[in-house]
Amino acid sequence: MITILFGPPGSGKGTQAQVISKRFGLPHVSTGQMLRDEVGAGSEVGREAEPIMKSGGLISDDLMVRIIEHRLGQPDAQHGVLLDGFPRTVPQAHELDEMLERTGREIGVVLFFDVPEEELKKRIERRSEIDHRADDTPEAYVQRRREYEEKSAPVIGYYEDRGTRIEYVNGNAPIDTVTESILTIFGGQLPARGVA
Repeated sequence: MITILFGPPGSGKGTQAQVISKRFGLPHVSTGQMLRDEVGAGSEVGREAEPIMKSGGLISDDLMVRIIEHRLGQPDAQHGVLLDGFPRTVPQAHELDEMLERTGREIGVVLFFDVPEEELKKRIERRSEIDHRADDTPEAYVQRRREYEEKSAPVIGYYEDRGTRIEYVNGNAPIDTVTESILTIFGGQLPARGVA
């Protein structure tokens, strides 16, 4: 099953994805981490992405779709993945649906992490001090937040219109509480786990 973890920067998607990934043995596909790895490796994709990431902008739909399609074709992704950071735009969501339809797969659930704006800012500031991520500077966060509101937030409406299952998660609760709420959504196990 394809599970999408969706929410603004700092909402806890990555933290929960790691927990769920270990619990259910599903790959955590973080587009942000994949891109940071490419930047660190100095690859062609990394060189293309680095200045965009530093400014807080979004990587082009075409590049992201190619990266995700390649990742979903890997053997460990055949029984499902946790998508973290993708899709970030309505065109990406549309491309993902078409990609999955070509292979007889579908999105099982979208987990929407809801966190107040002030808490998001605090989390990004803390993360910037600890991880020193280029996309966590105050300036980049302002741009990332603007990009999220303008381009990413409408993705939820897209999935609502398609009738995709959307579950709202209180991302402002303690980490363990958030995890428990997600496990409750899944009923302690991922539904139709053997179905990609």
